[in-house]
Amino acid sequence: MFKEERTESAFHWRMLGNIEEGRPNLGNKTTVDVYRLMQFTLRDVLIRHVGVHETDEIFFQAGENAGRELYKNIITQKETFNEFIADLQKTLKDLGIGILRVESADIENLTFTLTVAEDLDCSGLPICNEEICTYDEGFIKGVLSEHTGRDFLVEEIDCWCSGDRVCRFDVKPIV
Repeated sequence: MFKEERTESAFHWRMLGNIEEGRPNLGNKTTVDVYRLMQFTLRDVLIRHVGVHETDEIFFQAGENAGRELYKNIITQKETFNEFIADLQKTLKDLGIGILRVESADIENLTFTLTVAEDLDCSGLPICNEEICTYDEGFIKGVLSEHTGRDFLVEEIDCWCSGDRVCRFDVKPIV
């Protein structure tokens, strides 16, 4: 399940396990500190082993897989784009991932500017003049691709770490 070599994703939602059974006292809650401790130490080790570009690609792909799996297992197909966005907003807030807003949308052309406030990955970090939410870029691509059946280019254009107070993502379909 975790140690076999592979070239394709083998992740399945069931790999998350039975939290109630495994953590009867602690449950499924933890702190942002613990999440960031795992993410940033993993990122640090990966950068040392494979470099920044490859690390970003790994985080992007992991985010994309997560977005696709969250859609299939939590969001599921919605009849309209507005229903999908409303469910996604509620889910991200309920899970403590962030507060999603649609800043602008051209649904006909599938182009969007999305913001995430109180982002799990970066809100509250020191300003470093970088957009760091590569995982989020992949996540947005994955969830939108699952919903629409289209492929997207997602680019973070503003970030808490670059001095903004929300993470802002430019989303365009790949033609």
